[in-house]
Amino acid sequence: MRTLLLASTAVLALAANAAAENSSEADVNVETITIIGLKGDAREVAGSATLLPSEVLQVQDYTDIGRVLRQVPGVNIQEEDGYGLRPNIGLRGTGLDRSANIVLMEDGILAAPAPYSAAAAYYSPYVGRMAGVEIVKGASGVRYGPRTQGGSVNFLSTPVPESWSGRLAITAGEEEARRIHAYAGGMTEVSQGVRLGGLVEAYTDSADGFKTIDFNAGQSTGFDLTDFGARLRAEFDGAGVTHAVELRYQTSDETSDETYMGLTDADFAADPYRRYAASANDQINVDQSRWVLRYDAAFDNGLNFTVLGYRNEVARNWFKVEGVNAGAGRRSLGAVLSDPVTYSAEYAILTGQPGLVSIDGAVISRNNNRSYVAEGVQAELVGDAALFSASHRWRVGVRAHRDSEDRFQNEVFYRMDNSQLIQTGAQTPGFHDNRVVEAEALAIFVQDEISFGALTLVPGLRYERIEGTQTRWAATDQTRSGATTVTGSTTDVFIPGLGVRYQLNDSVTLFGGVHRGFAPSSPSSSSDPEDAVNWEAGVRWSGGSAFVEAVGFFNDYSNLIGTCTASTGGGCTIGAQFDGGEVDVRGLELSAGVDLAAFAGWSGVSVPVRGAYTWTDAEFQTAFASGYSPWGSVQAGDKLPYLPEHQWFASIGLEQGRFGSQLAVTWNGERRTVAGQGAIPAAQFLDSYAVADLAVWYDLTEALRARVQVRNLTDEVYAASRSPAGLRPGAPRAVLFGLSANF
Repeated sequence: MRTLLLASTAVLALAANAAAENSSEADVNVETITIIGLKGDAREVAGSATLLPSEVLQVQDYTDIGRVLRQVPGVNIQEEDGYGLRPNIGLRGTGLDRSANIVLMEDGILAAPAPYSAAAAYYSPYVGRMAGVEIVKGASGVRYGPRTQGGSVNFLSTPVPESWSGRLAITAGEEEARRIHAYAGGMTEVSQGVRLGGLVEAYTDSADGFKTIDFNAGQSTGFDLTDFGARLRAEFDGAGVTHAVELRYQTSDETSDETYMGLTDADFAADPYRRYAASANDQINVDQSRWVLRYDAAFDNGLNFTVLGYRNEVARNWFKVEGVNAGAGRRSLGAVLSDPVTYSAEYAILTGQPGLVSIDGAVISRNNNRSYVAEGVQAELVGDAALFSASHRWRVGVRAHRDSEDRFQNEVFYRMDNSQLIQTGAQTPGFHDNRVVEAEALAIFVQDEISFGALTLVPGLRYERIEGTQTRWAATDQTRSGATTVTGSTTDVFIPGLGVRYQLNDSVTLFGGVHRGFAPSSPSSSSDPEDAVNWEAGVRWSGGSAFVEAVGFFNDYSNLIGTCTASTGGGCTIGAQFDGGEVDVRGLELSAGVDLAAFAGWSGVSVPVRGAYTWTDAEFQTAFASGYSPWGSVQAGDKLPYLPEHQWFASIGLEQGRFGSQLAVTWNGERRTVAGQGAIPAAQFLDSYAVADLAVWYDLTEALRARVQVRNLTDEVYAASRSPAGLRPGAPRAVLFGLSANF
């Protein structure tokens, strides 16, 4: 804590000293907590960076962050529920499970429920209400932490408009889909140099789902969510500085009738949108709230200072089937669904065969009841200088953060009785898992963008100190008043990085970089932290209506960590971590775009074409035996699971007058679900697939737009995943209609 106070005092002192100097007009709309920002240009970053602003997001009007990110090379997605409510995102070959191996943020603030003590993101910001998304890979990512292996995804929420305005968008369609996004706000000058304003925003989304539960045909397999937010903002001019203070509150509530239970291969082939009767009660409830108080100062001498405090609370309970007992002992869902012949009695219980009456307690469900708190203070100071015949854009930042995960879980037991679940017993709350994991972290970074004419060097250094503890109570200690078992760890790490950009001419930019990739182990883990040296080199070309970018990367892991979760299939102690040793991940990222109409000299029409391609080769370099089910017994040269070697995205649009359209196609190569090499065994195989989405719109007036969206235009049937347990389908074709109005 003393270190934190000293660091915070130093940053505040630098800001105070800056107020004494004057120069030109200040701009209060600074975005020092983001790499790119809504007003920025990703091409100016010394490394791989992509900004998807609102005009890009609104083309297809996706609400699934996985579909949004498919258009960015180097991003790996593992679908789960078809709606993207619990995204599994990886960058450049990192693990995908629950996006736990990347930095997930909203407006530069860590968004995972407990990013240090329990990184799995069971809450993710809803992209349907966002004004933009920025994706950063490479050396620029050392500004963020604690995970710097692959990079970061930063959701950019709707800002307070400079003048009073708003938007209302309504969408409805198949699967009883219903969605509303509305916001209104702005700023007003109430006196000379004083402006007040704010924003209110509402986002609701729901659908009945695209699966059918056996013997429960009328039951929902969809979701219902609401998300509300409000901002109050004040701006006022001072002597040599413009100030802005903003208070934000945001809350969301989600109920999803979703399960961990997939299908056997034979059942998937017969009906991929079927769900077994035993999953009828499965449901996840997530409540989230966030407070942010932010202060910005834009000094006339060019310095910008930002400090903010935040508190994020998440409570979630996923009640779902965890196992089955036909009288011969408990079996996992994964074991039964991968071998329904050997476990025919257990399979009959899960499927709820008519006339079958199981033993009491045959179906084992769990209240995965967890609550999270994450809070902290972060500050950043940015300025310009001229030293040693070079211009400098320097920044220094500090973040003090603490978070916790509280698990208080129990199991509930059922009998399968003529295709219906009958409760026969339950553990007392906390009996299955009764523990709290806590972490405190101090992060400090410095970075300098040094320009020598056409050459720019961007050295950066991040320091993290992480202190974590796990406290366990006895299963029967519901009041947590008895003896405890406490374990913990402390990590100190320096994370350096160097980015390089060279402006070869007006059209061509060369860039590259090297940085340390790092991810801490969990507080109670005996595993070593995840560590790597990451390299990239690329070239950008832009000319008029066209651009091309090519990036090669190599991530040299000295140790890869695997974390046992129920969502990876279980089979090990939940929360346990496993060392994967040396791993090499290399790849190529290509992206390009052109307006064919402008290229051909056509007037009054636009034909934008975009494309992205990713090649990834990820291999273990050593042999070892692992209790982590996605790895198993590993040999040198084995490929990592759930990483396709090839994937691509392509889109073509047509815009003329008030009419517009876009066809977007994603292709994902075949994947293995367990580490290995050579031919992929059928039980570990996921085939390649292509999915096309179509959007068509017409502007009825300058402010009113009507649109039609078709998800999965060709109604492609494909297996998205084999985890958590059994095959899971991607979403089928659905047609949606919408109206949006800007005012």
